[in-house]
Amino acid sequence: MPLTDEQKTDFDAPYRDGELTPVPVAKGELIPAGTIVCINAKGFAVSGQAATGLTYAGRAEERADNTGGDDGSILVLVRRKKAFRWLNDGTITQAMLGQHAFVLDNRTLSGSDGSKPASGSTPATEATMSKAGSIILIESDGVWIE
Repeated sequence: MPLTDEQKTDFDAPYRDGELTPVPVAKGELIPAGTIVCINAKGFAVSGQAATGLTYAGRAEERADNTGGDDGSILVLVRRKKAFRWLNDGTITQAMLGQHAFVLDNRTLSGSDGSKPASGSTPATEATMSKAGSIILIESDGVWIE
């Protein structure tokens, strides 16, 4: 398909570096500064928590208190595209390097999604936690993910 005359002209698209991104906060949420931020199924920021259906977004650069507001009443500035060191619940080991961690709370990661395999007469359970980033370094005081 040939370009239209408009498509043949130069275009100055605005851009962002994407490192600091304002994200609308979900109704009733309190997100402390420096903690894990996730995005819920409706596209709003929530504090990191053990729940499925969340998308890991990064770290809150500021405190965002929307406990009295509606979805999107305020924004939280989220830092992305960096590696962050979060607490390790003790289940993340060196053998997991390069794998995904899972969000346990707003500052802690787990090596498991919370599901349990079937055993004997006990059926398997579903996942209870959402994926965070990939593990890039494990230290005694935490785990780094990007």
